[in-house]
Amino acid sequence: MFNNKLFLTVVLALAAGFLTSSSALALDYSGSQGNPATFETLEETRASSPAAVAHLETNNGKTFKSHPVLDGYPKGTTYVYRSANLFGGRAAARLNTNILVFAEKSFPGKDDALAYLKSLDLIRIIDEAIGSVVLVTPSDPKAGFTAGDQKYYYALQTAMLAQKASERSGKTMTYYSDAEYFGGYGYTYVIGIDGGATFLNNYVAGTFDYVSRIAGMLLINGKMEKIRQVAALVPAYLVNAPDAVIEKYKKANDVDAFTIENGVETHFNQAFPLRRVAVVREAGNTEIARYIRDAYYNMFIKAMRVPVIKQGLYSASTPYQGYNFDQAPYSLCRRNAVINGVTRDGIHLTRKTSEMFSDLKTKDGEYLQTWFEYIPDEVLKGTVPAGTVPLILAMHGGGDDPRVFVDEIGLLDLAGSERFVMVAPEHQSLNFARTSDPGIQGLLCNILPRFVKHIIQTYPALDRSRVYVTGYSMGGAATLKAVNGDPSLFAAAIPMAAAGYTGTPEQAAQLKKAHMPVMFTTSSFDLPGAFDQARGNIAVPYQTQLNLFLGYNGMKVIDAFDFATYPINGFKADRFEKTRLNDEYDNYCWYLNNDDGIPMVALNYTEHLIHALYPEYARIAWDFAKHYSRDQKTGAIRYNPHVK
Repeated sequence: MFNNKLFLTVVLALAAGFLTSSSALALDYSGSQGNPATFETLEETRASSPAAVAHLETNNGKTFKSHPVLDGYPKGTTYVYRSANLFGGRAAARLNTNILVFAEKSFPGKDDALAYLKSLDLIRIIDEAIGSVVLVTPSDPKAGFTAGDQKYYYALQTAMLAQKASERSGKTMTYYSDAEYFGGYGYTYVIGIDGGATFLNNYVAGTFDYVSRIAGMLLINGKMEKIRQVAALVPAYLVNAPDAVIEKYKKANDVDAFTIENGVETHFNQAFPLRRVAVVREAGNTEIARYIRDAYYNMFIKAMRVPVIKQGLYSASTPYQGYNFDQAPYSLCRRNAVINGVTRDGIHLTRKTSEMFSDLKTKDGEYLQTWFEYIPDEVLKGTVPAGTVPLILAMHGGGDDPRVFVDEIGLLDLAGSERFVMVAPEHQSLNFARTSDPGIQGLLCNILPRFVKHIIQTYPALDRSRVYVTGYSMGGAATLKAVNGDPSLFAAAIPMAAAGYTGTPEQAAQLKKAHMPVMFTTSSFDLPGAFDQARGNIAVPYQTQLNLFLGYNGMKVIDAFDFATYPINGFKADRFEKTRLNDEYDNYCWYLNNDDGIPMVALNYTEHLIHALYPEYARIAWDFAKHYSRDQKTGAIRYNPHVK
């Protein structure tokens, strides 16, 4: 299955922040594959996928093939339904929902297999969600699922999650097509029925590398060998499971409370409610479609998985160790799913296109044309008082999709609870131009303030005193460009894992007059401009940015960073905090105060994380930004430490 002559290239996720721009024009960006709905055997997808993804943005001119991990996969055992208009291009395929169904059945043909999925209501669900349903049957229909099927589970996991992965043979680079064609990313859910549930219990749930990438499991009539255990926390919906199996899933999720409603017994962890086990006892098989709907809408869409730790830590000796997103565990995080354009808590997502900014163009003719708006229901209905709703300008990273950024950084979930408006412009080709021309490098300094003013004028509910900006990697640089362009618009900025930007003398003068609360974020395995991995401390460019903003805010600059005395940050802070994020990673934050005792410059660091989007980052940004406002009469920054 593995060709040792091939060098597997671990290509960092584009959404994690490649600091390059597309060579092709990005106007009319959709992030969609534009495909019709299809139903194929797995071997048919392998033939179809290379040509189907080759035309997508960032794929033009590349050579594609199906992932070699699928070589030798048993024919006629696995079927793939792809909904129409799958997400694709750049990192957008990470938005696709994947539902894997393990059923101990065999089907005479594709029509029968499709009819079976329709009977389970899965075709309607996935058409609504956008993504794929993968129906897996035993490699040996007579024997049913056995230990031998475990290698095929590994093959599917590898092929579907290897987003933007590739291999090199000599001078030839070949990219894998399956992940974009029918794979996804963090919205991976698994259903097991009868023998399929038993297979998942015995050979998937007990393997840390497998189960810790699954965002939700529905297991109907499944048994489990006594010696097996559940290797990691995973949301689970168990129908007719033996008590011993229920206890294993409860232990893995560390539950400490339960409720009973409509015949469903739900055990959960009070501090981390995604860790839950729903139990239905003595149910008939005729209810399968109902259980699927209940598990999907009341468990699955509330959870997602995000990989933020180093590749290959828990996948030693596997054939494709180190492939793109070969990480375990994926962090289990809250998801605020958009269904038919709106979340359950009333955040409406709208894609907007306009030519109003076409007068500000790059030398290649690019301009700000597309953006995504996230508007609370009460703002659209006009039931909230004017001037009361905060606005966040959200800037995606290099090669990313704005919607991927908003979701995976945690802003969409936060918008539901905090009720702010959010706008995410598509700015891939407007940011990093490989030129020393300051007019081109600083183009976003002009575009973004003008864009923000347009949004403020469009929605009277917005509070002009509480406009914040944040972004990751390339989006971190865009954050710096936004506040350099017109600092009077913003009350706080949070550049995350940011590529640096040093403004013109005129821009520096504006910032010195306006002042700007700013928090820079980084992590252990961040890009070298933010964090020096070899030395274990913030990198020189970050040191430079901290001193720039200390100067802008009229504060004493750091003459010499002292990493012997202050490891990681290099300076004595006025306030220091250490917290635990999502019960998994330690987070450190250092604050520097101005003469009035207001924390105006902060540095935030998360231990062990790679350069990647992590949903806890949004809460870090919001907990900093929400305390600041800008007086609309005087332009002064106001700080309220009591904001909750």
